[in-house]
Amino acid sequence: MRVLRRGDAGPDVAEIRSTLAAMELLPPVTESGEYEVFDTAMEHAVRAFQQRRGLITDGLVGPATYQALRGAGFHLGSRPLTYMFSAPMQGDDVFALQERLTELGFDAGRPDGHFGPQTERALKTFQRDMRLVADGMCGPATIRELHRLSSPRARGGRPVFLREQEQVRQAGPRLRGKRIVIDPGHGGDDLGVVASGLREADIAWDLARRLEGRMQATGMEALISRGPNQSPTEGERAKFANEAGADLFLSLHNDKNPSPKAQGVASFHFGTGNGTTSTVGELLAGFIQRELAARTGMLDCRTHYKTWEIFTRTRCPAVRIEIGYLTNPEDSRKLADPAFRDVVAEGILVAVKRLYLLGEGDQPTGTFTFADVLAHELAKAE
Repeated sequence: MRVLRRGDAGPDVAEIRSTLAAMELLPPVTESGEYEVFDTAMEHAVRAFQQRRGLITDGLVGPATYQALRGAGFHLGSRPLTYMFSAPMQGDDVFALQERLTELGFDAGRPDGHFGPQTERALKTFQRDMRLVADGMCGPATIRELHRLSSPRARGGRPVFLREQEQVRQAGPRLRGKRIVIDPGHGGDDLGVVASGLREADIAWDLARRLEGRMQATGMEALISRGPNQSPTEGERAKFANEAGADLFLSLHNDKNPSPKAQGVASFHFGTGNGTTSTVGELLAGFIQRELAARTGMLDCRTHYKTWEIFTRTRCPAVRIEIGYLTNPEDSRKLADPAFRDVVAEGILVAVKRLYLLGEGDQPTGTFTFADVLAHELAKAE
């Protein structure tokens, strides 16, 4: 679909306006033709929706925003739900089904609004337990049983993410054997941000190689998601991590802004804004953010939850790091320095180590070094 923006007009705009009005983000739609125009009020409504859903808040209706808007029109029971390999069903009704199954003790995986094979397995198990036809289709009979069990004995506790946290605990404090996918953003013909004589794709690739070497030195298996001249989609990058059986996924990017004053480092993890978040992803994003802010002197732009595809499609905890603004003179000056990129790579490595340390032998933020990590790993090996 074409990207819709302020000033556009036509049936596509009318459809989106109608959806936003149904969500009470805009006044009710009338038959007047003026409502087929993408005006300022509609842009503000789109931004409000994007912020609520953890999307990039740019006021544009691109594929991700359009998909989320369409999904918002479904509630559990409004249509039959089933797993389709070629085009998985998506929407708020799928999200509600996943949360409901999880509350009842069936592992439907991360609640992400995508009806995948894990959701199908959980649904079939539920159907068998309820003595329904275990066909993996959430139809009227299954909906009735879900409503009948509308008051579970125990709610909350985010069981999916408690499982995620337990996996990290069981993995132990050693880095050896951990499989980490490093994802340098953009690549190939997609250069990302180009400013101050620097290209985001090149910086991300260089950082990935520096981080890869340090991780391998500690005994981790570090895998880079793309080649120097490749630019996979976010779905393809997530698929690479899933097929590799990754323990963690680290996506490296730089940012831009029309204002040269915008600067700093920020980290992102999966989260929907309604309490559903990746426990380990959030924890790792916090470690990375604190280490990089302390070591680089960059402005601390903190951690944030998002529902980007790279988070919803990866099965392991994932973090995306926006390391400085290439449109800011100070940030770009730092990023142009190879020694500074070494500092960034070391900070990310130390943050990963902190995730697995579980408080054992911990040191203040910004003081743990690459040499300390190596020494700790050697001591564990003895």
